[in-house]
Amino acid sequence: MALTSRRLGSGPPLLVVLQLDRDGWGPVLERISREHEVVAVDLPGFGDSPALPEGTTPTVEALAAAVAEWLPGAGLTRPPVVGNSLGGAVALELARIGAVGSAVALSPIGLWTRPEAAYALGSLRVAHSMARACAERPGWIAGHPIGRTVAFWQLVARPWRIPEAAAVGALRNLARSPGFEATRHAAHSYRLRAFTPEVPVPVTVGWGSRDVMTPPHQALRAARLLPGARHVSLKGCGHSPMADDPEQVTRVVLDTIRG
Repeated sequence: MALTSRRLGSGPPLLVVLQLDRDGWGPVLERISREHEVVAVDLPGFGDSPALPEGTTPTVEALAAAVAEWLPGAGLTRPPVVGNSLGGAVALELARIGAVGSAVALSPIGLWTRPEAAYALGSLRVAHSMARACAERPGWIAGHPIGRTVAFWQLVARPWRIPEAAAVGALRNLARSPGFEATRHAAHSYRLRAFTPEVPVPVTVGWGSRDVMTPPHQALRAARLLPGARHVSLKGCGHSPMADDPEQVTRVVLDTIRG
């Protein structure tokens, strides 16, 4: 399917999977683009990409399959990939099917229990309702540190420090993403499965030490499930660590690619 993407920088390509977090990636993409051509793609149903065809449930596996089918048309052959949250789970599924050369997953979903999934996805539903309520005037919330804290406390460790423009963009993206609700429902039953030994793809899993949406104890499950992966703690970061410490996230991504 025709997914929306943008490119910046030059060098070996790096695929970045975007969903609700695309405005928070800016500082990281700017740093990575000094060494790589960054290809940032909106997942189906998010940002400017259309939703999956009618009748197709937007499971994590279906989203990964859509990205994998899109890669050849974008001129990409098994690029390294990085994603956060839902995008992190998609990155891992792309690694599972051998569509990418390496993967970095930041706080990926799918390592939760049913109550943990209900909490995380329920908090996103509240955020979605808030974003839709202020869709015409997102600056009402994004224009003040307290408003940004209320809107993004579950995603970022220091939400009051998010630039106003990035907060406005995030609220608008959340409000208008056509695949949000269907994907949220489908994600509730998603559980990450262990890789088979036949998947020879280098994988790094990073977890924010101050993640309140998918708490750091889920990183222990990731370590048990993916013992061959590299597991790192992102100090002082929340669920979307790109906004908290872009330098730290950049190092993790580049270390994986170089390794």
